[in-house]
Amino acid sequence: MKSNSSFLLFFLFVFLGTNAQNTLLKEFQNETELAKNVHLLDLYMKDNDLKIEEVLHADVSFGHSNGWIQNFEDFKKDFESKKVSYKSILQTDLLEFKKNKNTASIRRKVKVSGVYKIYDFEMTLSLLEIWVKKGRNWKLWSRQAIEIKE
Repeated sequence: MKSNSSFLLFFLFVFLGTNAQNTLLKEFQNETELAKNVHLLDLYMKDNDLKIEEVLHADVSFGHSNGWIQNFEDFKKDFESKKVSYKSILQTDLLEFKKNKNTASIRRKVKVSGVYKIYDFEMTLSLLEIWVKKGRNWKLWSRQAIEIKE
């Protein structure tokens, strides 16, 4: 009997966890313009496409996993110089999505690989992104990356 109740408890936790993740993903996907811009942010970073400015707030702040902090002008200068170039950016998990009026908070994991100056890198990052809605458009206002050591 004990093993049956243990199995039932395990199944309940797995079901609730999966159900909560599906609900979170559904809420995020229902915010279509925001979901599109999150995807475009990753795509523009990977392709080093200057269209990235379309999804960035003029007052954006980037906090990198190495402690490096950039404002819009710093980011733009480094982006144009290709100081960092990405080979791939792949979102692996959506951990949290919260929305309050014209502000959204997203926690997600991404696997990235690329080149910094002349050095290859590959890492998994945990991101906290704050997006603000200006008119009908969502703009990235703040992003903090933390490297996850696996």
